[in-house]
Amino acid sequence: MTSAAQTYPKFYLYSRIVKAKLFIDSNYHQNLDLENISDEASFSKFHFIRLFKSIYGKTPHHYLTQVRIEKAKHFLQTNCTVTDTCFKVGFDSITSFTGLFKKTVGKTPSEYQQLYCLRQDQIKAQPLRFIPGCFASQKGWAEKSNFEEVR
Repeated sequence: MTSAAQTYPKFYLYSRIVKAKLFIDSNYHQNLDLENISDEASFSKFHFIRLFKSIYGKTPHHYLTQVRIEKAKHFLQTNCTVTDTCFKVGFDSITSFTGLFKKTVGKTPSEYQQLYCLRQDQIKAQPLRFIPGCFASQKGWAEKSNFEEVR
């Protein structure tokens, strides 16, 4: 068997798994289950889980949860309510969304949103406080007394 013939089946398998990942990325807000996702890749559920985890390092369910939480963070940063965010990212229950968000992020969605807004206000009020010291030193700003006074 030639190396091209050996590579093709792997490429074909990988492309089907990538197709399923892209399906999750595009449809995270819908009611997805393992059946929907594995059908997209044309694999049995158990074979699909094994291949997906070997490629991405997490199960399709964990990946879907990660995508939903990242999208939820984005919605919360745009002042979307916690309730609206919950349903926009595909959760059916505010309680389960809040619990999972807190477990993943370390804060409840409302705490996350409040802290994000507070940080944005601080950046607007004192932007120089948020310039990394290493960058300021590289630019020679750290030696200037007016920069030190702001920090």
